[in-house]
Amino acid sequence: MRLPHERFDYSPIATRRAWRLPKGARIAVWTIVNIEEWDIEKPMARQYLTAPQGVTTVPDVPNWAWHEYGMRVGFWRMLEALGRRKIRATTAINANVVRSYEPVARAMLDAGWEFMGHGVKQGAMHLLPDQRAAVRESLKLLHDFTGRKPKGWLGPGLTETWETLDILAEEGIAYVSDWVNDDQPYEIRTTAGTLVSVPYTLELNDIPMMVIQHHESSYWLQRVKDQFDRLYLEGARSPRVMAIAVHPYIHGVPHRIKYFEAAYDYVKKHKGVWLTTGEEIYEWYKSTAT
Repeated sequence: MRLPHERFDYSPIATRRAWRLPKGARIAVWTIVNIEEWDIEKPMARQYLTAPQGVTTVPDVPNWAWHEYGMRVGFWRMLEALGRRKIRATTAINANVVRSYEPVARAMLDAGWEFMGHGVKQGAMHLLPDQRAAVRESLKLLHDFTGRKPKGWLGPGLTETWETLDILAEEGIAYVSDWVNDDQPYEIRTTAGTLVSVPYTLELNDIPMMVIQHHESSYWLQRVKDQFDRLYLEGARSPRVMAIAVHPYIHGVPHRIKYFEAAYDYVKKHKGVWLTTGEEIYEWYKSTAT
């Protein structure tokens, strides 16, 4: 077991050396589209409609179908919205999607998206009988499909065991985004050298906001704007990283897609914005860190 203070140093942002981004950008904005496969033979990863009489049901038809809508319809709305704005996203993808939803995976590959490891199927890392084998299977499936081994990893549900970071580093992962505790990248110690933490988000993640906190759809857009405005302001002194984390079964639905589109239209109005991917942030950080 390695506690956080053994993995990384406490670093107050107010005393760090100034960081630089390409072309003097003030903020790096990366989009993470979480593409998942839910196993209908198990309890669902999330519930939009709670279980009747408080008893978990298998099969959970309404919640499985809620997710399936994202793969059949919602994803394609989001793909079109990002494509029209020439935004290259990162997909945190359950690797078995390349087999079970191959057209979705193919569309992201054709669009030039980054593929980020996200397990084989959606489920907590703690429940895996062999965590290392699952990581290896995930990375192999994505390598075979894309021709490249993923550099990044996002735990399903941001889950990790005490050993996960060591396993990921030992299997060749370069950066992770489970640790939502900073606005800039930093290094994490493992048994196989250092990983880089690329900032992710709970606050701009549509699962907490829409499914758990039950905010109105328009509030997500306002929070994106507010978050961007402050980080953009602070980025004049030392650049910040902003993550936008979305799911096709949430922001790909008809009543939310306009807010998704409006968020990027707002961001793109500003100068000094680097619209990028997790891998590109990692590569830039490694090339400039001293």
